[in-house]
Amino acid sequence: MTTSSSEQGVSLGMPQLPAPAYPDDVRARLEADGREIIARYPDSRSALLPLLHLVQAEEGHVTRTGQQFCADLLELTTAEVAAVATFYSMYRRRPSGDYQVGVCTNTLCAVMGGDAIFESLQEHLGVGNGETTGDGKVTLEHIECNAACDFAPVVMVNWEFFDNQTPASARRLVDDLRAGAPVEPTRGAPICTFKETARILAGFPDERPGAVEASGGAGPASLVGLRLARGETAPARVVHPRGSAAPQDQSPTSSASLNSPTEHLSSHDAPQDTSASDPAHPAGPVAEEGE
Repeated sequence: MTTSSSEQGVSLGMPQLPAPAYPDDVRARLEADGREIIARYPDSRSALLPLLHLVQAEEGHVTRTGQQFCADLLELTTAEVAAVATFYSMYRRRPSGDYQVGVCTNTLCAVMGGDAIFESLQEHLGVGNGETTGDGKVTLEHIECNAACDFAPVVMVNWEFFDNQTPASARRLVDDLRAGAPVEPTRGAPICTFKETARILAGFPDERPGAVEASGGAGPASLVGLRLARGETAPARVVHPRGSAAPQDQSPTSSASLNSPTEHLSSHDAPQDTSASDPAHPAGPVAEEGE
């Protein structure tokens, strides 16, 4: 007995129906915002990226309806819009959670514990890479380097930094997010939902009290290179392996000690409970990406 192609779930190549339109009131509101965005650019096509953030703020991901809206407003084809929407990872192509929890697993964060954090969160949340918890609160994903290597390993929530994480602190973080408890990023603005973040990325002001004033910057290790580039050199600082003592000729009052900063330059030159190399926080086996 043979099975038909439709019973096997095989597509016969039939074209998709046109994307459903936004309700009239939603389209009118988005169009007003969209026109404001387009007015910022000498060439309307340049407004496509923020417009995609705008429609993502409406539905939590870039739908076919959102792509059609952008195409109509900019007089582009849907193929041109889709080519951009599918290129950048910040545009979601399917429903996702209120909080995008990204674990950096690039080389430095990975060896400092990022792989262990990601594996722990997968088990704790019961989801894989790019998947969302059943309550719709958290989407877990690998993320690429976010230029915060001096705070490795780093976890981001809706693109705000949570530095020097451990598997335990990351589990507490996602538990608080799911419970609605307040969480504070290490640097940057207070956490808001992914839809609210998308609207801010579209170029609209963050009107929450104190959000604009909240700021974050590079860590001390990142600024060393800037000081060197400016010629603001300082005596070399010798960093000793963890657990080893300084040479006897380097007393607490030596020039090297006097010129050392009071805070550690980075998580790589002071004992930190965030490194996968720390015996107290072994990384364990590393899962394949996507598992």
